[in-house]
Amino acid sequence: MKKISFLIIALQFSILLLAQTPPKFEFRAVWVATVENIDWPSKKGLSVEEQKAEFIHLADMHKQNGMNALIVQIRPTADAFYPSQYEPWSEYLNGTQGTPPTPYYDPLQFMIEETHKRGMEFHAWLNPYRAVFKITKSTVSPSHITKIHPEWFFTYNNQKIFNPGLPEVRQFVATVVKDIVSRYDVDGIHMDDYFYPYKDGKGSDFPDNKAFEKYGNGLSKDDWRRSNCDSIIKLLDETIKSTNPRVKFGVSPFGVWRNKSKDPDGSDTKAGISNYDDLYADILLWLKKGWIDYAAPQLYWEIGHKLCDYTVLLDWWSKHTYGRQMFIGHGIYRSLETSERSAAWKSPKELPNQIKLLRNNKNIDGSIYFNSKNFDKNPNGWSDSLRLNYYALPAIVPPMPWIDSIAPDKPIVQKTKKQLYKISYNGKQKIKGFAVFVLPAQVDAKLEYATLTKIITTNKNAEFDKSTSLAGTTDRIFIATISINNNISDWVEIN
Repeated sequence: MKKISFLIIALQFSILLLAQTPPKFEFRAVWVATVENIDWPSKKGLSVEEQKAEFIHLADMHKQNGMNALIVQIRPTADAFYPSQYEPWSEYLNGTQGTPPTPYYDPLQFMIEETHKRGMEFHAWLNPYRAVFKITKSTVSPSHITKIHPEWFFTYNNQKIFNPGLPEVRQFVATVVKDIVSRYDVDGIHMDDYFYPYKDGKGSDFPDNKAFEKYGNGLSKDDWRRSNCDSIIKLLDETIKSTNPRVKFGVSPFGVWRNKSKDPDGSDTKAGISNYDDLYADILLWLKKGWIDYAAPQLYWEIGHKLCDYTVLLDWWSKHTYGRQMFIGHGIYRSLETSERSAAWKSPKELPNQIKLLRNNKNIDGSIYFNSKNFDKNPNGWSDSLRLNYYALPAIVPPMPWIDSIAPDKPIVQKTKKQLYKISYNGKQKIKGFAVFVLPAQVDAKLEYATLTKIITTNKNAEFDKSTSLAGTTDRIFIATISINNNISDWVEIN
C-alpha cells in the first residue's frame, strides 16, 4: 500500500514539475536594425573602437536578458556591412556609402565572432529589394547597383526599389546571398517583410508595366507579382542549401496573411493591408513547399486589439506552420510610443501575457523582439522580467530535423576535485557546447522532466564547478553535448 502511495505521489510530482519547467528549446532573438542607424551603430561616423564597444554592449545586454540569437541587418539598402565585390560599404557605418572602416575591419566577421562567443546564433538580416532608402537624402556610391543597372529599378514613394519582376534582379540577390553563406559562419539568412513595397497611401501603383508585359505570361498582374516573390524565395532556398546546407532561411512577414473577409483560410482580422494582397508575399505557400525554415510574423498588436487581436493571430499562425518553425515577432517599441492607440503597451503585463500565451501553444517555437535599443530603456521593466523570470533559465535554439537530426557523441566527464568536473568532447561533429540538466531524484530520468540550468559555450573542452552553479542541490545532475545545429547527445550523470 505504501509503495502504491509513493508511486502516486511521484507521478503527481512529475506532472507538476513538467507543468512548471520552462522550455528547454526556445528561440529567443532580437532584431538589430542598422538602416538609419536605428540600433547599431548609434550614429554614422563613429570610430571603429566605438562601433565595436557599442556592439559588445548590445550583445552583453541581450545575453544577460536570456536571448540565444541576434538577427542583425547587414544589407539594409543594397549595401554591405562587410567587404563585398557586389555592393558598396553601407553609409550607416561612416556616413558615406562606399567608404570602408578606418582603421579597416570587417564588421560582419566581428559581430559573428562576438555573438558566437556568447553562445548565441547570428542570423544575417537582408532587405531583399530596397536599394535607396530616401532618394532626397541617402548617399549613393558610383559602384552602387542602381548606378550600374538603373534599368533594374523603379522609383516609388521616394525610394528606389529593385523590380522583383526581372529574372536578373532575383539572380543578383541570390548571388549576394551565396557570397555571404560561402564566406561567413552565419547561422541563418533572414528576410523581413519588404518584398513589393508597402503602398504609398496615394493610390499609386508600382511602375512595373514593362516587366509585366514581357514576363506576365497570361497571369493577372497580382498573380504575376506573387509568382515573382515565390520565385526568389525558391531560388534563395536552393542557393543556401546548395552552398551551405546548415544555414537556416527565415522570413519575417507582416502579421496578417489575409483577412477572412477575402479568404476563408484567412485570419479573423480586419487588417488594412495583408501579405498576400498588398505585398504579394504568399507566406503560406513558402511554408507548405518547405522553401523557408521558419516564419516570424510581426504580431505588433496587443492582446484584444479590435482589428488584429494578438491572441487571434497567434492561434491562426500556429495552425499554419506546415511542419516548419514559427516564431512570434513582439513589438516592444510600442511601449515607447505616445499615441493613444498604444495605451495597452503601457501595461507591464502586456509582454509577459504574450509570452505565456505562446508558450501554451505547442506549435510556436519562440520569440523575436523589435527592436534592440528599446531594451536599453528597460520599458515597463521587461528587461528585468525576461532576465529574472521568463528567461532566467537558458534555452537551446530548437533544432531543425530536416536540416540535421544527428545527435553528437555524449561528453566525457571526469571528476577532478570534490565539486569540479572536466568535460571533454571527442566526436567528429562541430559543437557549440554542453548542457547541464537537473532532475529530482524521485523522477524518471527523461529529458521532458528535466530542467536545463546552464549552457557552457565551447567547441571542445570545459569545466563545470558544481559549487558555484548548483551548490547544495539534492537533484541529479546530467550533462549532454549540444551540436552546432542544436541537437543534443545522450546525457551523462555526474555524482
